Amino acid sequence: MHSFFSLFSSDLAIDLGTANTLVFARGKGIVVNEPSIVAINKLTNEVQAVGKEAKEMLGRTPGNIVAIRPMKDGVIADFKVTEKMLNYFIHKAHNRKMLVRPRILIGVPSEITPVEKRAVQDSAYRAKASEVHLVEQGMVAAIGAGLPITEPSGNMVVDIGGGTTDIAVISLSGIVYSRSVRVAGNEMDDAIMHYLKRKHNLLIGERTAEQIKIELGSAYALDKPITMEIKGRNLIEGLPKTITVGNEEIQEALSECVETIMNAIRVALERTPPELSADISDRGIVLTGGGALLKNLDRRIREETGLPVSIADEPLLSVVLGTGKMLSDFKLLRKVSLE
Repeated sequence: MHSFFSLFSSDLAIDLGTANTLVFARGKGIVVNEPSIVAINKLTNEVQAVGKEAKEMLGRTPGNIVAIRPMKDGVIADFKVTEKMLNYFIHKAHNRKMLVRPRILIGVPSEITPVEKRAVQDSAYRAKASEVHLVEQGMVAAIGAGLPITEPSGNMVVDIGGGTTDIAVISLSGIVYSRSVRVAGNEMDDAIMHYLKRKHNLLIGERTAEQIKIELGSAYALDKPITMEIKGRNLIEGLPKTITVGNEEIQEALSECVETIMNAIRVALERTPPELSADISDRGIVLTGGGALLKNLDRRIREETGLPVSIADEPLLSVVLGTGKMLSDFKLLRKVSLE
């Protein structure tokens, strides 16, 4: 553990997400915030683009280039590609300096298996890390959202990312209860794609689905209806087609995903010790992650649980900011890292 004391400024905190990867450099703040996508040339096996550039290529690549999302459900699905992606982001964070061997902290879902844990560590070591520490996403999301996690009172955080929804009840710097369900932003995009295919015979890609989720998606009826024009391919005629869809339809498309998240929250509340339940009923639930931005999700949780619900100031950044805070607080890191 002595190496903790020799803190260098090259240390990095990484939120290795299914949808986006964020990198926080000590003393600099967030230096990388890009989609977790890699475009690879199948003929030469070389990386063509990573992050934003690769996302632009999603669904638009010629035959020899494939855009891959190497993370699935918050864990590594494609080991080699994740390593290439991490390498790229670490170099980018250090302005392409080749000799740096940073210490790296990575947030992972709470129900990650030992094999999945190993894969994350190995990928980071192969991307030239000198040390790798893993911390639970629920915990770092709570720190990033500014919750007083070291106090002897219950805090509940729901982190809805791209691949997983992590729910954690935290007290005295420890996780009292945590659960991870593999339903989150990407699952919502899929639900929208399936719905439009089934209802309107319209085929759309994931970028369009994400756009629809952001503009029309809601967890609870909206006060004012909104509509959007959606372009895609008609499945029957095979020709491009434009339709207009309203928010009620998208709410219906997302209802199953939202219900799964609601159930996980209910179970977490049932399993929380009574003393901490009392704290949570005062303080309420804090939502972080991109999924926290789904319209009226806080209202739906409030109505169904009767608890106060708030959204973190910068929900998309909570995990990486929380992980970043730990770079300079190694006492806390020692308490919470998954060794």
